[in-house]
Amino acid sequence: MRNAPTILHLDMDAFFASAEQASKPSLRGKAVIVGGLGPRGVVATCSYEARVFGVHSAMPMAQARRLAPNAAYLVPRFSFYRSISEQVMELLGALSPLVEPLSLDEAFVDLEAGGTAWDAESARLAGVKLRADIRAVTGLTGSVGLAASKMLAKIASEQAKPDGLVLIEPGTERALLGPLSVRTLPGVGPATGDHLRRAGIHTVDELAEAGEDELVRLLGKAHGHALYAMALARDERPVVAERETKSVSVEDTYDVDIHDRVRVGLEVARLADRCVRRLRGAGLSGRTIVLKVRRYDFSTLTRSETLRGPTDDPAVVREAAARLLESVDTTGGVRLLGVGVSGLADFTQEDLFAQAAGEGVADDVGEEGEVEAAGREVVLPGERRWAAGHDVRHAEFGHGWVQGSGVGRVTVRFETPDSGPGRVRTFLVDDPELSVAEPLPLVPRRPGASVDGVRA
Repeated sequence: MRNAPTILHLDMDAFFASAEQASKPSLRGKAVIVGGLGPRGVVATCSYEARVFGVHSAMPMAQARRLAPNAAYLVPRFSFYRSISEQVMELLGALSPLVEPLSLDEAFVDLEAGGTAWDAESARLAGVKLRADIRAVTGLTGSVGLAASKMLAKIASEQAKPDGLVLIEPGTERALLGPLSVRTLPGVGPATGDHLRRAGIHTVDELAEAGEDELVRLLGKAHGHALYAMALARDERPVVAERETKSVSVEDTYDVDIHDRVRVGLEVARLADRCVRRLRGAGLSGRTIVLKVRRYDFSTLTRSETLRGPTDDPAVVREAAARLLESVDTTGGVRLLGVGVSGLADFTQEDLFAQAAGEGVADDVGEEGEVEAAGREVVLPGERRWAAGHDVRHAEFGHGWVQGSGVGRVTVRFETPDSGPGRVRTFLVDDPELSVAEPLPLVPRRPGASVDGVRA
């Protein structure tokens, strides 16, 4: 492990919800919950104001509504969040060539590799400047952790939330970790945590005192060795700039179970096309087509077929997904469908005819119990829908966002990131003067402004 806190972990604060508050002046300082709004939706992110009521990520949306009935409930705008994430990652890239993104709003940075920091003071200055740059460029806040290892940097950023910076000085790690819950350590989820609790192990100090042999006996060789090392604050994992993509997939959760077999087939074909668009966007192809079906009783079946070679051909993926669907009984109803491609490569197989002939073998991967995807709304062909929170423009009133819609009407609040709270107006859902709009930037770009020119 290093002798200086030159590994930085950035975690944007309540990212989706904060972006929505920054975009919508009327929601600033109020409870905002972002996720799937249907009866089966889950919370993707919520603002700190909503967390006061006990709302948290991955909570069923129905439960969130009971806890915070007066909060603003919005459908995610993933392309908007991705554009902000790209700005943040550009700032991180200016610090070091070694940036390891974990998600849209979270990343590790090796400051030493970029020559940005070499001791505690220079690391702290880099963290302070980064937070100021993020606020200047995006209008949002992020929390920064600095330490000599990835594990400790992530723990530090969690302690820094919201909108703070925590630096763990080398030599103080054991004292800091000791009284913390074992759940603080990476890899200790609810099941492992309960197992350790039954063995009388609640804190990291107790984990270290139990000894390596006892942890191996309780948790198995690999997990036991790893947890013992972490309890002693040992973490030699490097910051890795390139994380290998193992699969590309898309899925939709439906508010009402689909019973019509023809409709199920059309949805699978649509998902296959979306998956291929994402695959091509990443410059990839894949050999294994995966179909995921969650039925009315929550049982989840996964079927896969491996082709002769990698492909990014939508017809091939559609046909493979359709073949996989033939082996699944959907008569009781379907609540979720997904199509994915794995076995990725950066080239495609020339002999697509052989692939389309279906010479792969389908196999049953088994049943799963994942949390349902949040925030995906399914729109039927020809149906005009207005998603809560999404951007619109009216020919007379200008830019606004959808507060809600129903019974043939849509309510819009007209405001922009740099305006005050706007007025609310209601229109017919098919009003020809109302149209979907692109999100406005949270911070207007000044002519000639650059990342390097941002004042800390």
